Amino acid sequence: MALMFPRLARNFARNGYYPTDEITVERSLQALAPSVTGRMRIFDPCAGEGVALAEAAHVLGRDQVDAFAVEYDLERANHARTLLDRVIHSDLMDTMISRQSFGLLWLNPPYGDLVADHAGASQYQGNGRRRLEKLFYQRSLPLLQYGGVLVLIVPHYVLDDELCGWLCNHFTALRIYAAADPTFKQVVIFGIRIRRQDLARPREIAQMRDRLQAIGAGQDVAEELPAIWPWERYAVIPASTELEHFYRITLEPEQFRTEIHRLKGLWPDFTLHFGQTGTRPRPPVKELSRWHLALALAAGAITGVVTSRSGRVLVLKGDTYKDKVRKTEFTEDEDGNVSETRILTDRFVPIIRAWDMTPDSVHFGCVMTVSSSADPSPEPEAITQEPTTTTTPVVTFEPGQLLLTQSVQHLVERRLLDPTPYLSRHLAGDWGELSEDDWNSNQRALTTGERLFSGYDISAGDETRLWILTEANRCATTLLLPSDY
Repeated sequence: MALMFPRLARNFARNGYYPTDEITVERSLQALAPSVTGRMRIFDPCAGEGVALAEAAHVLGRDQVDAFAVEYDLERANHARTLLDRVIHSDLMDTMISRQSFGLLWLNPPYGDLVADHAGASQYQGNGRRRLEKLFYQRSLPLLQYGGVLVLIVPHYVLDDELCGWLCNHFTALRIYAAADPTFKQVVIFGIRIRRQDLARPREIAQMRDRLQAIGAGQDVAEELPAIWPWERYAVIPASTELEHFYRITLEPEQFRTEIHRLKGLWPDFTLHFGQTGTRPRPPVKELSRWHLALALAAGAITGVVTSRSGRVLVLKGDTYKDKVRKTEFTEDEDGNVSETRILTDRFVPIIRAWDMTPDSVHFGCVMTVSSSADPSPEPEAITQEPTTTTTPVVTFEPGQLLLTQSVQHLVERRLLDPTPYLSRHLAGDWGELSEDDWNSNQRALTTGERLFSGYDISAGDETRLWILTEANRCATTLLLPSDY
């Protein structure tokens, strides 16, 4: 079995979650002072259960503080909602949050290296070692007000030349201490965000940078966080602007249902833009059949939220795509020679998708698809066949965030590839067309926490192979082609 550092072992056992110890939190909060005027707004981008930020709000004066947080795990996010004012269940990289909105940034990010296929890797900008701590720092820094206070809790060895340079260019009044619990070699860094033109003299900046680098390299040791704060405390400034944006970019089914009910449909202004006030609609020449209804759905004319007589709520979206019907004809000339002629004929295929948003339904969030027959000459009634429901497969491990490379996305958009069945097989432990050794390796990886890899034969234009890769820490699952690797 592979060796694992103590913190990583505990993270693995606790599903990647290990909060700051109570003594370090208590001593760190002694360094903070509330604003004497105005209402404060504080933020934790990876809040866990929200205990640390709730304690910070209590120290600063709960009646004068609005506490905001982001948490990736649903259970912990729900717990944090009982302690804080607003909590987003999301990855920080999948959020829209107004810049310079918070007077305190409490940042104890996840620890570890960024992998090539990690969702946030494309957002990371830097030349040093690619670390999760540095990615969260980059994403969180613009959210802090100028004059706002940073409390950064990271392992000391993350302080490379690049991160030390960022800290010294973005903050003044920097102080660094070792955490009260030395188990994970953490340091606590305090600072006040400042504009670069207002920084201290270059010599002082260079001295602080050298000290941070020495602690990061293990050449120097930071003194332990004092039990009683001996210096002037860091004052958390009041919020200067309204928080215009604080939401998740992508929607989960629960969030989507809330938005539908709030807007009373997906397109509340449809009648305004497409209807004609005062115009009496003329009845059709003849009664519409089920085939006409299917065509209207497929053309997008009846797209939106539909409630059946039984109370089932469906979000409908119709579409059509062009398919090629292949036909081969053989002809024989007078000499008995047989010639082959291949004919490609365009055929427009209607397809209707319905998202089940029925409250408390066992099929909540499932997608149903109704399409015409693949037969080159389908009968009109083929469109009314019973819908096939894509149910959740038996999942043997958590896939993390699902990612598609640009090449796979291109095939999906051209309707040359439906990745759903292959992803379902991967999650169910069907590793596809791999050798016996690779199958055995994947089976071992399910228990040892190593990387999982599947390969499937496909027919998508010129592509004949699809790979699916789940990272060792189960943070992401990527669908890619061999040419992408």
